[in-house]
Amino acid sequence: MLNPKGKLIAVGGAEDKGTDLETGEIHRNNLNFFELGILRRIVEEAGGNSARIEVITTASTIPTEVGDNYLNAFGKIGCENVGVMHIRNRADATNEEYLNRIRQCDAVMFSGGNQLRLTATFGGTEFLNILLNRFQYENFVVAGTSAGAMAMSNTMIYEGNATRAHLKGEVKITTGLGFIDDVIIDSHFEKRGRFGRLAQAVATNPSCIGLGLGEDTGMLITDGNRMEAIGSGLVIIVDGHEIQHSNVADIPEGNPISIENLKVHFCEKGNGYIRNSRKFLMEAKEGALIKKQIEVE
Repeated sequence: MLNPKGKLIAVGGAEDKGTDLETGEIHRNNLNFFELGILRRIVEEAGGNSARIEVITTASTIPTEVGDNYLNAFGKIGCENVGVMHIRNRADATNEEYLNRIRQCDAVMFSGGNQLRLTATFGGTEFLNILLNRFQYENFVVAGTSAGAMAMSNTMIYEGNATRAHLKGEVKITTGLGFIDDVIIDSHFEKRGRFGRLAQAVATNPSCIGLGLGEDTGMLITDGNRMEAIGSGLVIIVDGHEIQHSNVADIPEGNPISIENLKVHFCEKGNGYIRNSRKFLMEAKEGALIKKQIEVE
């Protein structure tokens, strides 16, 4: 299969929109959102402020509030050609107006909420087929935050209590929306202590790499292969390709798992990763290291 022409932008949740959307304190490491700008980067990759972006609020239980927040946030960075789709069920997903809108837009943004709502609503529909086709053959951007990010891959975590994630069977996996294979994405990674559940997900699917996305942090994936960390936090990559020992297949449900030689990489803004060769990149953008060396000389 050819590498997709589209781009994925998976965001770990709580992306700073310049408003107090979350309860409790969220640290931004004193970095200015409007300079680092995950939302600004989405707009840039979609073609600039004139790009048409459709926000899909299906995963959320408060879709109107979430949609209004995104309209306000994109407006603050000069992008006002934004629509909101409050698709609540599979019948809504067959609405011809929505189908025409996703045929004509430059990017879609899946909001947070419950990732199982996304797969249960869109799986097998013409709506999803249009998105998959455009992502494969066009310069089309698929962005998602929190649940919207977790649902992007073919293998999706849909449940797993962080405090019990070291026990076999506590991490539940199903089929996601299928924009990328051999990747498992988890969100709110640091704040909610989700390393254990991503480790178990990778241990049971060692052909996959795990992406643990911190809040206000994301991963831009081009060609279905080249990754670039964006935002103010941390992306943790979990690679199970070289696991030597694992007891996952042999122990009863509820017993602690044991894994040897699980690889972990920490990525800050600008670092990257090549999925196919499992190679960490100090600078994700091609030519960046050469340019930096020339500037130093």
